Order: sequence, then structure tokens, then C-alpha cells
Amino acid sequence: KLQKAAAGLPGNDSAGRQQKEQMSQSLADLAKKAQELGLSLPSLEEAIKALENSQIDQFLKDLKITENDLEKMQAMAKAIQELEKQQAQLGKDLAEQLDKGQAEVAMQTLQKMIDQLKNNQIDLNDPAVTLLLLKRNAVVGLDGSFNSTGSLRSVGISCSLCHSTVDNSLTFGIGHRLDGWANRDLNVGAIAALSPNLQPVADLLGTDVATVGNVLNSWGPGKFDAELFLDGKAFNPQQVTDGVVTGTNVSGATLIPNALGLAGYNQHTWTGAWGTVTYWNAFVANLEMHGVGTFFDPRLNDASKFPIAAAHGFGNIRTDPGSDRITPKLGALQFYQLAIPAPKPTAAVDFNVDAAARGQELFGGKARCGTCHVAPLWTEPGWNLHQPTEIGIDSFQANRAPDNVYKTMNLAGIFVREGGRFMDPANKGRFYHDGRFQTLRDVVRHYNTLSNLGLTDSEINDLIEYLKSL
Repeated sequence: KLQKAAAGLPGNDSAGRQQKEQMSQSLADLAKKAQELGLSLPSLEEAIKALENSQIDQFLKDLKITENDLEKMQAMAKAIQELEKQQAQLGKDLAEQLDKGQAEVAMQTLQKMIDQLKNNQIDLNDPAVTLLLLKRNAVVGLDGSFNSTGSLRSVGISCSLCHSTVDNSLTFGIGHRLDGWANRDLNVGAIAALSPNLQPVADLLGTDVATVGNVLNSWGPGKFDAELFLDGKAFNPQQVTDGVVTGTNVSGATLIPNALGLAGYNQHTWTGAWGTVTYWNAFVANLEMHGVGTFFDPRLNDASKFPIAAAHGFGNIRTDPGSDRITPKLGALQFYQLAIPAPKPTAAVDFNVDAAARGQELFGGKARCGTCHVAPLWTEPGWNLHQPTEIGIDSFQANRAPDNVYKTMNLAGIFVREGGRFMDPANKGRFYHDGRFQTLRDVVRHYNTLSNLGLTDSEINDLIEYLKSL
């Protein structure tokens, strides 16, 4: 009705004023109803503005977008209701069968649910399925808040979004949660680039929306650039390894680190002197996830090194203790993270036992790995940091950190990445902070060249098997 009425309105403000006012009131009532239902209809707000400014053509376009959005929401609501009916019936059948002691029949019902997932009869890419899973608290790292009408009001994220995965015990991407395991498949940049409004990010970085989108899409799976909002450096102009340029304008994003096997040593991030995991928890919760809390680090006031952070006061975020939702949780979170052990490889499955035994001798001897990767921490106790020249690579990422150095990586559980355990095979391997080395063989060969170790191909093979045994 509004579309038909608007089609006959002239563009002159003096004509049809009463009719426009009636239409504006109708739209305002619709917007209020949408808000009560928890529906987000930005195009409806734009339509009201266009009508007030007598921009009839734009008004009709915005109104059509609103109509399409409402139709999509209606279709999704129906899909969710149908899914809930199906799952409720299966659940009811299962409960009745178990109550009657019909164990064999109950197993068949349960198997039916599993088969639906394995045979793609439930489309996990369907937004209706996603909403239903959020309602069931079944998506790792995501917490959905719903209105009384059942519509999604907001989505929150937790540490586990990036630092947990699942063991694929049911099918790929579905299984028991593995806390602390870096999510190598999560494409944070691509997800963020889908935001309907990247203008605030562009304003912060002093660039345009198109550039922000290009930067975010350059990250790739399993990577994140935490320093981007501190220094605005999106790309490494020249990646250098062993004195050779191995890439230009390489994304500044680093691999998402594990949050396990952290007990006993200092410095838990890729680069130097940021601090241990509890520092990083406060940093990410306040500056990256934008929670309500307190954060203090005067090093971020260095405008030459961290121009964006210094300009926006990121080094001194203050919240009244009564309103602080982050600081009271830091102790328990740190305690839990330090208690997460590194995964243990299985002999003769994840590594060759005989070759690993020979590799152990090389690790502490000819290869000199044990000098920095001290057993059983597999990094140095104390100040586990080194200059870029010591590890034979460029200083780009190190220079984005307070002390311009790199951390000695903890090697425990490294077999997971080498073997691509519980991840897309395309994302396995990738070593060093930026993933410049695809395999452990590439890493060992790098040090063989850098330190003139003189390792033979056979010795390199044995050393790799030992690394996979840690």
C-alpha cells in the first residue's frame, strides 16, 4: 500500500504533505514493531529519511529492500520452526524408547540423527540451522542472545572461537571440543570483511572501506593481525629468509597460536615482551573483542611505534570496577589455560619410533635444537626471546612488538600441525609466525643453512620424526 501511495507523490515538499506525514507515521509504527520483535531493518530507517526529504525514487528502492528482508526473515522463521519440529520429534521418540527400555530401537533413532548429518541431509550452511544450533549452545566460541519472539538479538564471541576446535568424532567440524587448539580453518578476516559497516574500522585506520576489505581478505584461514589496530601496518613489504627475498607485500597477519602447553615459561605470543597469556587475555578482551574492562600498557603511548594506539588512548582503558566485566575473570581464565596440556602423539602412528630415537640424539647434539628448545618446556626457561638475525629472518613482525624480538616457539604437540590433525588438509603445516615454512622439513633445512649444521637428508628425516614425538 505504501509503495502504491508513494508512486503518486510529487517530489515537491509543499504537495502531498499530509499524505507523506501519514505514510511516515505508518513506517514509524512498522519500525517500532520490528524493534519490539528484535528485527534489524536498516533499509526501513533509510526509507523514512528518503520520504522526509521527498526523495521518492530512493524511498521506493529502500522500501523494496525492506520488503525483501522481511520476506527472507519470514522464510527463515518458518524453516527454523520446521527444524525444531523435526528435532523435537526425534528427541521425543528417543526419550520414549529409552523410557521403555528399547535400547536397540533407541540406537536406531540416534543413528538416524547421525546419518542426517553425515549424509548432508541437514545443511550446516543454512542460516536457519545456524540459528537453531546457537539456540542449543552448540557452536564453539559463539553465544547467541535471542528475543522473546525467538529472533536473534546479538552474538557474542569467546576465546574458544579462535583457540578451540573439535575432534571430528561425528563428522568433519562436529565432535568433542578441544580447548587450546588453534582453529586453523577459521578465516577471521573473511568473516570480518562481511560486516555491513566497515566505516568505523576505516576511520580508525585512516583509510577507505575498500582498502579495509582488501586487508581483511588477505589474512586467510587460521590467521589474525592483532597489531593492525595499533600500528596500521597491514603488509610486510619484504619477507626475507636466509638473506633471500621470499615474498613482497605479504599479509601482516600471524597464525593463531595455541593456548595450551603454556605452563612453566614466559612470553606466550609470537613476538617479544608482550607478556604471558594473562596479559594477552586482557589485551584481546579489551582492544580486539571490545569488552567492558580495564587495560593498561604505557608502551602503547609510543606514537612512533604504535601511532593508532597512541592516538586513541588504547594504552589506558579505564572502567569503573563495578562495571568491569573482564578483570574479575582474568585469574580463573589464566589458571585454566595454564592447566591445558599439550596433546600427546601416539608412537608408530604420529611418528616413527626408531627414527625418533636417532633424531633425539641429533636434537641435543649436531642439530643444536636443544640449546633454545629446552626439554621438557621445549622453549627457554627465563627470557625466551631472540633477535631476528639469530633466527635468520626479516624483522617486520618483531619490530611491531615492544622489544623488536621473536619468541622461541614451544614445540610440544607440533605433530598436530605437521599432520593436519582435525583441520582442512589445505591448512596443515605452516610454521613460524607467518606460516612462511610449509613443513617441518622446510624449517629444519632453514636452520641447516643458517647455522651450517651439515645435516644429511637422512638426519633431517630422523630429526623431523623426533620433533613429531614431542
